[in-house]
Amino acid sequence: MTDAKTVAFIGLGVMGGPMARHLARRGHHVIAFNRTQEKARLFAQQQAAEWAATPREAAAGADFVFSCVGNDDDLRAVTLGPDGAFAGMKIGAVFVDHTTASAHVARELHAEAAALGLGFVDAPVSGGQAGAENGALTVMCGAEPDIYARAEPVIAAYARACRLMGPPGAGQLTKMVNQIAVAGLIQSLSEALHFAKTSGLDAENVIDLLKGGAAQSWQMENRAKTMLAGEFDFGFAVEWMRKDLSICLAEARRSGARLPVAALVDQFYAEVEAMGGRRWDTSSLIARLER
Repeated sequence: MTDAKTVAFIGLGVMGGPMARHLARRGHHVIAFNRTQEKARLFAQQQAAEWAATPREAAAGADFVFSCVGNDDDLRAVTLGPDGAFAGMKIGAVFVDHTTASAHVARELHAEAAALGLGFVDAPVSGGQAGAENGALTVMCGAEPDIYARAEPVIAAYARACRLMGPPGAGQLTKMVNQIAVAGLIQSLSEALHFAKTSGLDAENVIDLLKGGAAQSWQMENRAKTMLAGEFDFGFAVEWMRKDLSICLAEARRSGARLPVAALVDQFYAEVEAMGGRRWDTSSLIARLER
């Protein structure tokens, strides 16, 4: 347990809500903001916390301000402008952003924060809703080392692993690496399961054997059986993965990286969306092979 801090949390969705709860349960004084105010009021009531009507009000007097919102534009909306968090933060406070966003916006907001005497950490997460609820997220950070050192003990409230990956923007770039790898893994697993079934094998028996060998992955361990059952009404939504892949592909165009598999899988997810699977779990790639 680190020393109790006054912290603001902006964005109480399926990821941010559990993270904010972990902070409150660790004894931190939490002031919550959510675009839907009723959600913030309910959080405050349940966690003996406070809520605020604007990001600026939530951030006023806080030692740390955390955010977990949708995309670059959402992040700018809650940080910048007269009602944004930066306008309310005291000099020396640290803003920690858990949104999966672009490295460009992370560097932009770091510069804005530094000009105001604030710290900034881009800190996207991996582990999904279950990881957030269980306090077992992997957190990938970009920041100056001294700013990261201040934030890490507070982030530990909901992290299984937390690491400084480099300067501002490095956290977002690391999350892109994660999403590129995951996209390819899910497509490969989808094809493998589809092949096993069409070949007349007992696919569950095949997976039980293979998951102890070189083909093993988190996706195989946690998603193979639900993929075989055609169950996709949970987990990380296809529309969110497409947003993340669009960030990866845009960054690759800037850097000159070649991502042919990621680009192809993004097209496959577009097919899943056309099937009505916008909110299905990302493991639903197998559905397009079996329609």
